[in-house]
Amino acid sequence: MRMDHKVRGSIPVIYEDNHLLVVIKPVNIPTQEDESGDPDLLSLLKEDLKVRHSKPGQAFLGLVHRLDRPAGGVMVFAKTSKSAARLSEQIRTHSMKKHYYTVVHGKPDAVTGSLHHYLFKDTTTNTVKTVSAQNKEAKEARLNYRVVEKHDRYSLVKIDLLTGRPHQIRVQMSSIGCPLFGDQKYGANVNKPGQQLALWSTMLSFTHPTSKETLTFNVLPPYEHPWSLWSESIYNSGE
Repeated sequence: MRMDHKVRGSIPVIYEDNHLLVVIKPVNIPTQEDESGDPDLLSLLKEDLKVRHSKPGQAFLGLVHRLDRPAGGVMVFAKTSKSAARLSEQIRTHSMKKHYYTVVHGKPDAVTGSLHHYLFKDTTTNTVKTVSAQNKEAKEARLNYRVVEKHDRYSLVKIDLLTGRPHQIRVQMSSIGCPLFGDQKYGANVNKPGQQLALWSTMLSFTHPTSKETLTFNVLPPYEHPWSLWSESIYNSGE
């Protein structure tokens, strides 16, 4: 096992062993290669592994979950195919726990609640919308939320993500009238161009694929606007 808090390039590595690599994804970097052609997290990490371990060929690194390009926070990658399969199974059975912080416009009607929708992704526009459960191409989406604190026009919300659909948090919160701060896709009517999306993967917990130990990683969002609307103690206490 190796704990490493150094930053390789712009990517902090917070845990590494022979099976796993846990990093903090910077905002505005694609998780994997896309049509933009911009440097992506997966490729950068593979290259780093190749160099550090002097591998003659391409290093294996399994992508088992994703974060939207404008979002940031903790992610886990698998360093072996066996680890990738076992982590993917945890995601499929919802035993991997993922919590997010987000800043939304307004405030949900209830301080705590659950959202249940069916989502359809239009690949031609890369947008997602809520649809009827009868839509054969729809994917079920579920999350629990808790309003941590309100500030003027905004609310700090903690999300327990139960399913991992594309743009899920953004679409579901927008559907209840609380679009995310900075979201240009699902909140363009209330956000200004150029604002940074306020969505952060703050906690990841899963079973180690070989040791069976429960690993939990907590990473707080960068203390800058709009996260800085609330005191740091709010985040540190988890309240």
